[in-house]
Amino acid sequence: MSQVNRRIVLAARPHGEPNASHFRLEEGRVPTPQEGEVLLRNRYLSLDPYMRRRMSAAKSYAAPVAIGDTMVGATVAEVVASHHPDHPVGETVVGFGGWQDFALSDGKGLRRLDPAAAPVTTALGVLGMPGMTAYTGLLNIGRPKPGETVVVAAAAGPVGSLVGQIAKLKGARAVGIAGGPEKCAYLTGELGFDAAIDHRSDSFADDLAAACPQGIDVYFENVGGAVFDAVLPLLNDFARLPVCGLVSGYSATELPPGPDRIPVLMRAVLSKRLHLQGFIVWDFAAQEAAFLEEVGGWLREGRIRHREDIIDGLENAPDAFAGLLKGRNFGKLIVKLA
Repeated sequence: MSQVNRRIVLAARPHGEPNASHFRLEEGRVPTPQEGEVLLRNRYLSLDPYMRRRMSAAKSYAAPVAIGDTMVGATVAEVVASHHPDHPVGETVVGFGGWQDFALSDGKGLRRLDPAAAPVTTALGVLGMPGMTAYTGLLNIGRPKPGETVVVAAAAGPVGSLVGQIAKLKGARAVGIAGGPEKCAYLTGELGFDAAIDHRSDSFADDLAAACPQGIDVYFENVGGAVFDAVLPLLNDFARLPVCGLVSGYSATELPPGPDRIPVLMRAVLSKRLHLQGFIVWDFAAQEAAFLEEVGGWLREGRIRHREDIIDGLENAPDAFAGLLKGRNFGKLIVKLA
């Protein structure tokens, strides 16, 4: 191919919040697929908070991105050359093509998309990894019951917004925590949450308590930090806490200021018999087909809604990603590639 492959690589590991200096835009030749491979032209790139952890060399559930390597990320792509029997030229797929225009794949991890069934960008959000995270974490760990109160942090994002809507479909009360009046209005006005609390408000803790007069039975954790501090006293006996993310601390350079609050947390875990469980979405990989069928049905029936925040241009991905970690996006953050 005569095109140039642009890619964004990790140039340096951040100490604190990432910025443009931690990335580098490079240009190179478009790779050639060998036997059993396909060449993908990426059309849409997903930006997600987990990528900040992959920029760090600290031990985690997945290997860090090496300096000079292409940043990882899910993509919707078109097969433009193929030596693979299962993926013909012209097929639209979702996979992990990374922050680049073109990518090679041996077919593992690719899922065929039907553009007539749903917009292909949904495969990066409500019908993708974020949606499956909400579905599996809430139903396997949170297990909401009718009449219970479910609270979710980062509720206007792609994971939190679906958590609240599924909670409502299961007969529970949904209370969302988000940043700013516009996002809070979206939760109650469009998504049907019972209440929405602005974590930037000076009265946040009191507002949350007022919205949860019967306490909290399920807390879906995406944020940590001061939000969790306000949630902890409101947890009921036998509350369930799926821990999906802790974005407030992803760029921390030191431990939070004292006093040591671990004893308070552990006392609550013991006395209230809390079920506190961290998870990664692929812990529940066997449930992907069930997720796609059920959530896909709810989407087609109009029983759930979603919002996408799409920006243009691979070159704008670093700034958009930095904004994601600060809550600047409104909905699932996606980069449309040229």
